[in-house]
Amino acid sequence: MAQASRLDRSPVAMWWWTIDRWFLAAFLSLMGLGIILSFAASPAVAQRIGLDPFHFATRQIVFTVLALGAMLAVSFLDARQIRRMAIIMLVVMLVLMVAVLYIGVEVKGARRWVSIVGLSIQPSEFLKPAFVIVCAWLFAEHRRQPDIPGNLFAMILLGLVLSLLVAQPDLGQTMLVSGTWGVMFFMAGLSWIWIVALGGIGVGGIFAAYSVFPHVAARIDKFLTGEGDTFQVDMGREALINGGWLGLGPGEGTIKRVIPDSHADFVFSVAGEEYGLIMCFFIMTIFAFIVLRGLNKALKEHDDFTRYAVGGLVTVFGLQSVINMCVNLQLMPAKGMTLPFISYGGSSQIAIAISMGMVLALTRRKPEKRKPVGMVDFASALPAE
Repeated sequence: MAQASRLDRSPVAMWWWTIDRWFLAAFLSLMGLGIILSFAASPAVAQRIGLDPFHFATRQIVFTVLALGAMLAVSFLDARQIRRMAIIMLVVMLVLMVAVLYIGVEVKGARRWVSIVGLSIQPSEFLKPAFVIVCAWLFAEHRRQPDIPGNLFAMILLGLVLSLLVAQPDLGQTMLVSGTWGVMFFMAGLSWIWIVALGGIGVGGIFAAYSVFPHVAARIDKFLTGEGDTFQVDMGREALINGGWLGLGPGEGTIKRVIPDSHADFVFSVAGEEYGLIMCFFIMTIFAFIVLRGLNKALKEHDDFTRYAVGGLVTVFGLQSVINMCVNLQLMPAKGMTLPFISYGGSSQIAIAISMGMVLALTRRKPEKRKPVGMVDFASALPAE
């Protein structure tokens, strides 16, 4: 029966036998954890603002279903279709990021959201996978044919994207995009001179952000001195401590009820309080598995574009998860970064699903080219001279 199914050449059957099922299982596990933790983290937030207790949990399920559909649909594409999709996404999201600066919804002093037909969209979330794919293509083209100024175009694109992110301002996404681009540039074989130069620019950018943006300076000062309004990060850390190794049990958390963003940026702390540090280690293990498996596959890939693209996509995925967990553990200043697939948020969920759908598509096993049965290798049959 299994042999017969392997002979099935339908698109779904071919997808199933070529997909990386370890990746798929890891992504589905995170989506499931996101739904479970939304029921633990969101009711208190919903009641505090006068909504139905399961308002956010219900929406999380809807977002997860849409995200799953998007991930599976993208995973059926080939490399050429991924590139075309990324170019279209990049153009559209760049236009929307410009529009955000003029007609975007302002939240806490930043314009990052735009409303389209009643739906709030954060263009920067969808920009990230498109940016990674297009830069991977530019780096690969330059490596294939050095006369093509792919690296220069990738630098120009980086400058354009960072300028739009800083204008919002969104310094967290700026750091995330910069770090991912640097990893991809390193994979593309940049010299040590570039490493030093880009590192210096990065450090200079941090100092400039500290000097120019008061809210950035305030967050860094609060992190370094512990003075000022550190309520949310303090409560996040206390929730983790309160849970201990095994947690207080589902629905038994108490500190989570006073954390303003417990369903979004601080869902990791809720997981620690109700399910314990063991659950936190389990979540970290899944993220580490995805990143390490992705980088391992990228290193073994012979095609430059696929190598850079997969490496960049899992890097942005991993960096975002590390930043979120470090903020929850009070190891970094607050960034407003979601935990992939787990934190509440429609734009984040669907954009990450598209990213991981691209990873599934690009890491699918290529069919081996085999000679038809009965064919003879005439070259090997010729007598030696």
